[in-house]
Formats: sequence, C-alpha cells, structure tokens
Amino acid sequence: MLSLETYAANRKSGKVSIKTVYAVTSLSSEQATPAQLANMIRSHWQIEAAQHVRDTTFAEDASQLRTGNAPRTMATWRNLAIGTPRIAGTQNVAAALRANSRDPKRPLALLGLT
Repeated sequence: MLSLETYAANRKSGKVSIKTVYAVTSLSSEQATPAQLANMIRSHWQIEAAQHVRDTTFAEDASQLRTGNAPRTMATWRNLAIGTPRIAGTQNVAAALRANSRDPKRPLALLGLT
C-alpha cells in the first residue's frame, strides 16, 4: 500500500488542509518503486482534472452525442477551447471563455490567426 499526501491552502482563510490518499496495487516493490507509483497516481489525477474541467465548463457528461465521430470531434473542440487560454497563461478557463465570447476577434488572436 502506498500513501500520498497533498496539501491545499484555502485562499480566503489561509487554512492549510492535508489530504492523504492510499493506493493499493498488485505491483511488487521490484516492479515499481514508491516514486514510480506516486508518478502513476499523479498522472491519473492529471487526466481526471482535465475531465473535470471539460465536464464543469461544457457539461460534457450531459452531452447526448453518442454515435459516429461526433463525441470525439466535440471533445477535440472542447480541448482546443480549454487549451488555448491555458497556453496564454490563464488559470480560470471559464472566465477566459466568457471574456473571449464577447469579442469574436479575441479567440482568433489567441490562436495567432488575426
């Protein structure tokens, strides 16, 4: 069993919380070191974080596109819409999308197309 601690600070109160995550694996200590297991866990949560942004920003889980290339195509467009502001240094994707939606030239400028 592997335990991994994460620390988070509340921006308003300044209170720091510690979250311990326990992982159970079938890999032996010869197959993977604790550092490798921790890296695997972090990689998994990076994917989950991306899914969370796509779902909360675009309600992806509620999408009724189920057949053909439509689900993959929409996921690609959503990734572009999330990735472009992030490349530009934005942390709050939803706020950036709202700001860019007010002026059709802004998203093109972020992509270097104007």
